[in-house]
Amino acid sequence: MRARAPATAPAQPTAASEGAPGPGALTVLTAQQALSEINQTPGGVALVAAEAYRNSTPASTIKDVLDYVPGVFAQPKWGDDTRLSIRGSGLSRNFHLRGVQLYMDGIPINTADGYGDFQEIDPTAYKYVEVYKGGNALQFGANSLGGAVNFVTPSGRDRFPNGVSLDVGAFGFRRLQANAAGANGPWDGFVTASTQATDGFRDHSFGSGNRVSGNVGYQFSPDFETRFYLNANEVRQRIPGTVTKASALNNSEAAAPANVALDQQRNIDTVRLANKTTIRFDDTKFEFGAFGVDRHLMHPIFQWLDYRYKDYGGFAKVTDDRMIGGYRNRLVAGVNLLNGSIDNQQFANIAGQKGALLSSSLDRSENTSVYVEDSFYFLPNVAAIAGTQFLHATRNRRDRFLGDGDQSGATRFDLWSPKAGLLWQIDPTWQAFANVSRSAEVPSFGESARGPGIPTIPFTSIRPQIATTYEIGTRMRRPDYAWELTAYRANIRDELLCLYSAFGNCNVTNADRTFHQGVEAGAGAAIFRDIFVTGGAPDKVWLNLAYTYNDFRFDNDPTFGNNQLPGAPRHYLRAELLYKHPIGFYAGPNVEWVPQAYFVDSMNTLTTEPYALLGLKAGFDNGGPFSAYIEGRNLTNRTYIASASIIDRATATSALFEPGAGRAVYTGMRYRW
Repeated sequence: MRARAPATAPAQPTAASEGAPGPGALTVLTAQQALSEINQTPGGVALVAAEAYRNSTPASTIKDVLDYVPGVFAQPKWGDDTRLSIRGSGLSRNFHLRGVQLYMDGIPINTADGYGDFQEIDPTAYKYVEVYKGGNALQFGANSLGGAVNFVTPSGRDRFPNGVSLDVGAFGFRRLQANAAGANGPWDGFVTASTQATDGFRDHSFGSGNRVSGNVGYQFSPDFETRFYLNANEVRQRIPGTVTKASALNNSEAAAPANVALDQQRNIDTVRLANKTTIRFDDTKFEFGAFGVDRHLMHPIFQWLDYRYKDYGGFAKVTDDRMIGGYRNRLVAGVNLLNGSIDNQQFANIAGQKGALLSSSLDRSENTSVYVEDSFYFLPNVAAIAGTQFLHATRNRRDRFLGDGDQSGATRFDLWSPKAGLLWQIDPTWQAFANVSRSAEVPSFGESARGPGIPTIPFTSIRPQIATTYEIGTRMRRPDYAWELTAYRANIRDELLCLYSAFGNCNVTNADRTFHQGVEAGAGAAIFRDIFVTGGAPDKVWLNLAYTYNDFRFDNDPTFGNNQLPGAPRHYLRAELLYKHPIGFYAGPNVEWVPQAYFVDSMNTLTTEPYALLGLKAGFDNGGPFSAYIEGRNLTNRTYIASASIIDRATATSALFEPGAGRAVYTGMRYRW
């Protein structure tokens, strides 16, 4: 295993990981090329190479991928599902993802109205993952507080194109994965498939998933390439549900009784097809493409949800990097289209079976974003950066079940999101940056309030969430140490938050004024070296850590005053200490620490509990064909709360908590050729 630098300043890819048999793919950047691109952003960004997690963890959830990216809070709930928040995004989204836009090879995973799920993410399939925090995701057309995460698959021109891996471990976890690839003249192709199943730590949490991703590329010339993508998933997952704090801490394996009685599940089938074409002319590069997604969600919960999604769209982008009047100038401009429909039907849930039809609607969403960003280097190593994005979005619902009234309606949004910043390349390894940016998050069909004792607020009355974020930071990468430090503050108007509840469910509407501010710190360093082995390839003890400080609050709210926003810890630390021998052996402990409980309701009456988890891993990875690992998690078998849903007003009996898994051991091996 390579010594792990912080994800915001990853270890530089080497020939062992990035070499290619012949010319590289034009449509799929190497990790080194992608790192160079992402580091031209004057704000919080990260690139996580697959080598940072793939060969040394089960790599079963997005938490394994993003655990060492400061500013990211990713906690597993059950199966593949994870509570993901970046800089406090989507805190009120108790189900599905909100506030972060997910992409696969630059192609949207989220639905057209903004929802996202992690069941379509296969951490074994990617060569690297890019994280753009907040307004730094302008180039994707991202319009949310959390920004964007882009998962990038290999091409047939990467080294070690073929491989197979096997992972097994606690709670019945097992996964078999294989990939094959190659290049022949102008053609290349890559395909990966995995089958995974788990019994789950908690009752009623067993699940399985089968996933396939692939692409085929054709080079008309070294400067002209097109690539076709396929992604397909079949996921079947039981849901154990949230429980009371007492149950989570004293009977952590128990499922919520209603979830068992109704056999609650989240089952998803998806197929995604896409094309991306890249053409390069001297200093200018054009990228364009189109995509279509067919998704079927079969979701027995309090009702039996049967949703069919059809999303489609396209994108075009131009990057021009040249000298103008003796000064370097880099211009990026583009357009993104994401449209879709949801055939929405909800039935009575009778012990996990469909009952009578209770609601039906056809929901349509359209999103068109146009963006431009220019970086002008008025000094050889200092760039002034300015840009803007314009978003036109519509939401239209046609209610087809009028027995409970007509919920039809339509909304339209036209939003500008400007951005300005500075990027200072202090030396080839060290950057400083500052920026101010705006993000505009359009509400989805799920934002509304309706129920006994609360005001009825239709989705057409929900306003977009507008944030202005100020950010300053620095990052450095050198052979034996690396670090990143960022401070930010986001002043938010109309944040999408839970202000009302009925039957224990959160109703998301607009708050008045709130703010999110924090510090994101990542570091990696060889704190000891030349212990037993000296010379050009010594042994090392490598420290890697990611610390996040969160301060999220209401701002003189008439109901909640200056209370803390619920749903995220104020302090979150991940750290590991690894001994690394030059032959490829590594071993060492790690810790996950939440030293202070956080609130789960806006009234600040109920909290989680602080916790510290101890882990240990060992393995072999010298960058060659074979690697293997064994990892122990929560070795002290600590009972803890991994994540929580949030509500406006909680009591001691509020069922809001997701217990974390107990002591677990995983092992795996991988062979590549």
